[in-house]
Amino acid sequence: MTASYRRLLHHAGPYRLAFTGGVVAAVVASVLDGLSLALLVPLFRLLFGAGSATAEGGTPVEQMLDWVLDLLVPAGSTAGLRTVVLVILGVIVIKNVAVWGAGALSQFVQEGVARDLRVTLHRQIQQLDVLSVQRMKSGQLLSRLLADADQAKWAVSEALVTLLQNVALVVVYVLLLFGLSWRLTLVTLALAPVVVLTLRPILRRIRTQVAGALHERGELTAAAGETVAGIRVVKAYGGEPVEQRRFGATADGYRDRVLSVQRLALLASPLSETLGAVVMVLLLLAATQIPAVEMARPEIFVGFATLSLRLLPPIKRLSQFPAVAAQAITAAERIFEVLDRPAEEAADTRTVAFPGIERGIELRDIWVAYDQDQWVLRGVDLEIPKGTVVALVGPSGAGKSTLADLLPRFVEPARGSVTVDGTSISAYDRRSLRQAIGLVDQHPVIFNDTVRGNIAYGDTRGASVEEIVAAASAANAHEFICRLPDGYDTVLGERGVRLSGGERQRIAIARAVLRDPPILILDEATAHLDAASERLVQDALARLSANRTVLVIAHRLATVARADAIVVLEEGRIVERGTHQDLVAAGGLYRRLHDLLAGAGDDARAESRVASGEPTR
Repeated sequence: MTASYRRLLHHAGPYRLAFTGGVVAAVVASVLDGLSLALLVPLFRLLFGAGSATAEGGTPVEQMLDWVLDLLVPAGSTAGLRTVVLVILGVIVIKNVAVWGAGALSQFVQEGVARDLRVTLHRQIQQLDVLSVQRMKSGQLLSRLLADADQAKWAVSEALVTLLQNVALVVVYVLLLFGLSWRLTLVTLALAPVVVLTLRPILRRIRTQVAGALHERGELTAAAGETVAGIRVVKAYGGEPVEQRRFGATADGYRDRVLSVQRLALLASPLSETLGAVVMVLLLLAATQIPAVEMARPEIFVGFATLSLRLLPPIKRLSQFPAVAAQAITAAERIFEVLDRPAEEAADTRTVAFPGIERGIELRDIWVAYDQDQWVLRGVDLEIPKGTVVALVGPSGAGKSTLADLLPRFVEPARGSVTVDGTSISAYDRRSLRQAIGLVDQHPVIFNDTVRGNIAYGDTRGASVEEIVAAASAANAHEFICRLPDGYDTVLGERGVRLSGGERQRIAIARAVLRDPPILILDEATAHLDAASERLVQDALARLSANRTVLVIAHRLATVARADAIVVLEEGRIVERGTHQDLVAAGGLYRRLHDLLAGAGDDARAESRVASGEPTR
């Protein structure tokens, strides 16, 4: 048993009672199945008009069955035949009740394990650092949460129950066969490995193909998710044919993998049936060599042949068990691959709560690399005094967002330190540190929840309705919220589809207002808004920023011109810092960015004048 299998079985611990009941029911069903077949011997003997097996020196199985039937029916042959038929019928009914019970308990365990795997995996994803989650395809994660959990659950319950059931069947059948004819039984057992060895290469190929199919299913989910998430861009740029070809190619790959698995799986059944027929022919030939006294009665050979044929399926299933279990373990290992990633908290050596900010934030000689030797930030030094607004400006890819991600510890520096009031932020509990930071970015996340739920998202102190309304009012959101069908109880839909971009942004600002954080990060918060929405959002941001330590990332100069300090980054380094007027006068990169914006049109020039404090017409 592999380590992965043992680890998977650990998840069945809470369901051990149901699992044990399923195993007992499966074993009982197996014993009764063998008994129902064994009862064919006295049934055939009565039908053929033979005498008592005991009187004729019958086999041990016959003598045992005769003894049982004599206890039940001391009457003549007609009553005996009727009783044997009723006993066989009763045994079959009880067996199938046990089969149903084993299946129902097995399903209960399976679905419980699948649920637990999904919940554990989802919790682990929440605990991973932001960079790790962003690097994994969302489709692959969804595939692990849904498809792989369904695949893995089989190995925990049904596979083991089936294994034990088939072992019990083989044991019962073999004992009965030995009781009928030990010579033919030895022939049967000698032929059984032929079935196993013939099917083994096919089963090995199935495992390989299943691993590929699971990966292709993840790619298919990822492709579909990307198309749905980017439907506006797809339609705007006429990308439907491109997406159709891309998704079609991925679907073809998944289809081909699944067909390969199915073809191999379908080959196993006819091959094993053919081998069974060969075994039966060989048994007939072997029977001619058995002493006449042992095979003289036809009911003995018919019963033996029936049991022999019934012995082959459980042997085949036992031979398939390693390969089928391997399919489930392959899926489980994909889940464990995510579960084994270190959680953020694993890197924390202390659990000191963040006390807040008294003097300011300081970054010293910060180096950050997402990939080895590809530095995003290079030797950055920056001071952000308490209560000041510091703006980050620079070309795309200059490292602005990475620098901002250092404060909530979404990103960890490879070298250097980030301190608050002289103490490294790594000394504080991440959760309490993030509770002290408000984040408003250019793509506000709106959950499929009510307006109230979205504004109070992450609230741990239980804000009142009045506080939520006050936060919405401060964010210039109360008015449009009241126009919604159910006001603050309106469900906004996935990604806030019921709201405009400006409305989503104001909900995000209200969320930050309700948190009332001492530190605020604004990452391109007005990047994609029209003029009317931008004015409302700018007004809300101005109120939100008052008396806070604020880090602003923006391309629009009007957003950063009134900052206490502007920091200009290029290729991961700080190349300029100062006020808007000083940087414009210096004629460096900031001036070039300023002139590019000013040259973009009258609106941009008007924005530049606003940024410079000049009057506008």
